[in-house]
Amino acid sequence: MSLRTMELIFTVFITILYVLTPGASGATNLFNVMDYGAVGDGKTDDSAAFSKAWKATCNSPSRNPILVIPASKIFLLKPVTFSGPCKSTSIHVLMSGNIVAPDSKSAWKGYHLDMWLAFTNVNGLTIIGSGTINGRGAIWWSECSSYRVPQGGTCKGPTALTFYRCNGLVLKGTKHINSQRNHIAIFNCKDVTFSNLHISAPKTSPNTDGVDIASSSNVRILNSFIGTGDDCIAISSGSSHINITGIACGPGHGISVGSLGAHGGNDTVEEVHVRNCTFNETMTGVRIKTWQGGVGYARKILFEKIKFIRADNPIIIDQYYCPGGHCKNEVGQLKSKSLTSICIFMVADNWFLNLLMVDIGH
Repeated sequence: MSLRTMELIFTVFITILYVLTPGASGATNLFNVMDYGAVGDGKTDDSAAFSKAWKATCNSPSRNPILVIPASKIFLLKPVTFSGPCKSTSIHVLMSGNIVAPDSKSAWKGYHLDMWLAFTNVNGLTIIGSGTINGRGAIWWSECSSYRVPQGGTCKGPTALTFYRCNGLVLKGTKHINSQRNHIAIFNCKDVTFSNLHISAPKTSPNTDGVDIASSSNVRILNSFIGTGDDCIAISSGSSHINITGIACGPGHGISVGSLGAHGGNDTVEEVHVRNCTFNETMTGVRIKTWQGGVGYARKILFEKIKFIRADNPIIIDQYYCPGGHCKNEVGQLKSKSLTSICIFMVADNWFLNLLMVDIGH
């Protein structure tokens, strides 16, 4: 089913919601950003209009309020946080139009540098549509291109789209390009489903992860294309029950568990299932990364029915992760009898099944 077809179905769906569930006292279900002052010419700052439209949506007494971002428009947004909790436990965003970031770093003056667009404390959020979120990341990458990453550090720049404490989250059909740093971050969320996404940035763009997952559970990422300059998907500490299926990854650094244990941290990841994925011209395929000196475990991880095409390093389990190459040997407190030397992370009960490799290490 094409994205346009899905969007048409969703449009019919929200029309039915609008007709059948007007909410308390006849309140409207639809909140179009154009009705709150948005211009949509790609030049005018529409941040205030989006904030007003979101506030009206979030505070609506309707059971199914819908924020509408209309097609054939380009909305320029400075850093914006869409905060909850909302009155309804079923919030919908119909994203047919496109969103672009400012073309100058000065737009972040007075804002947190870590985020551009963020949803926080919004349960029952569904975002669907064929619209594009364009981070215009090149102005951030230039400073990072020759940057030597310190231990546990990253290049500076905002995450393009952040979800924090958003349970019951759905993101479907959207396109994400050229993020300033990572494209999408899921933090402290439960019951998340992403599907039919298209995420892309040049292979030379630094730290432009596709999807980062941290401290989250019951996350599904399905049937999507991700090609960036870093990890297609990265699974960080505190995450469990992660299902990744039908991902076309490349270029990039593959699907990673970690890195875990930086700065002596106690990090854990478990119950990860990666299935029916293809890695095409990636630097790495599937990997588990742990730092020296940390403690914790990465366990019950399954990579199944994986295809590698011209991948430089299809499988890596690195328990001495040190991207800067300057780390001294450290001994941690947790040892596993199944490992040798001074590895202190337990990497166990992990499986690689039905792997196909084509023209590897070209």
